[in-house]
Amino acid sequence: SRGDLPAIVQLLADDSMGAARESDGDMEPYERAFEAIDADPRHLLVVGELVRPGSAGTPVVSTFQISFLPGMSRRGAWRSQIEGVRVAAGVRGQGIGNLMVQWAIDESRRRGCSLMQLTTHKSRTAAQRFYGRLGFTADHEGMKLPL
Repeated sequence: SRGDLPAIVQLLADDSMGAARESDGDMEPYERAFEAIDADPRHLLVVGELVRPGSAGTPVVSTFQISFLPGMSRRGAWRSQIEGVRVAAGVRGQGIGNLMVQWAIDESRRRGCSLMQLTTHKSRTAAQRFYGRLGFTADHEGMKLPL
């Protein structure tokens, strides 16, 4: 929900790369993005909350965005793209990332996608190992052009 935006931005900023490009000083750009994502059923912004029995509240500890894209290649196949995958530093290594990505894979299959894709920065070697364990292969070279 919109109320989760501060936690999402904090998760996105919680590493050396994110700290340089994310800022919670002006939430307006994030609010505009949230509205666009929320209005389009082909895009989902997901958060994971940590539920601890007996604790007050359920803090947001993870997030990702998934988009469902039609395509002409692969005989008109739909694909999903997952990005902005983050797990709070204090709960990494507990299987939360695995649960999130497995949910995204299942949702992609449920929506008829035949392929899931992602990019991760070349410097994120731990992330590359994580995705490899889940069955992702680095068989393409991704490229970006800042606009």
